[in-house]
Amino acid sequence: MLPLFDNIPTRRLPLVTYGLIVANFAVWLWELGARAGRIDHYAFYPCAVTAPCLGAARDHVPWPEGTVTGMFMHASWVHILGNMLFLFIFGNNVEDVMGRLRFLVFYLAGGFAAALTQTWVTIHWSGPAAASIPTVGASGAIAAVLGAYLVLLPHARVFTLLFGFLPWRLSAGFFLIAWFVFQLWQSNFSATHPEQAGGVAFAAHVGGFVFGFLAIKLFQVRPPLEPRRR
Repeated sequence: MLPLFDNIPTRRLPLVTYGLIVANFAVWLWELGARAGRIDHYAFYPCAVTAPCLGAARDHVPWPEGTVTGMFMHASWVHILGNMLFLFIFGNNVEDVMGRLRFLVFYLAGGFAAALTQTWVTIHWSGPAAASIPTVGASGAIAAVLGAYLVLLPHARVFTLLFGFLPWRLSAGFFLIAWFVFQLWQSNFSATHPEQAGGVAFAAHVGGFVFGFLAIKLFQVRPPLEPRRR
């Protein structure tokens, strides 16, 4: 399911959401021109939290810094375009109910929750070798946005391409619960068979989503707007 837009307006321009998108693309362009070793240096490594790291992973920034820098890095065009599409569609309404500064704090906190969830799963199930693989991407922080959106706007309508080509309107509740169930299923699959996970940190998605779902009321200061009328 590929989301394209929803039917919920905002009170004002979502500057933080747009700023995060610009920042992610700026870092991606830097990645395209940087040496691989330099990129790996700024990634997040689960082993950095617990030690020891193996091989090239030993040359990493401290894990709190790596959590933030890794949150703005991506592995491919498909990776960043998919992440930024989800942030563009769902981030503006979450920012609207929180305000700009609260939303930025929430977004970064969601990224930390996601990274630490992935760390626990990797260390518990996979050991030092898997924990020494760099982790990059905004997916965990964006998953927190999705969890918050589910609480705020479960009855919103999301215009979606089913199977990549069939246009359809789905309730946000159905879309996001289906997305979460898939991540939950895949996170267990990737934990028990990490070599078959396709390089995706599914546990980070689960951790970020749960954080957003539980923390939204701590950050919310106003209700979302009503849906646009057709």
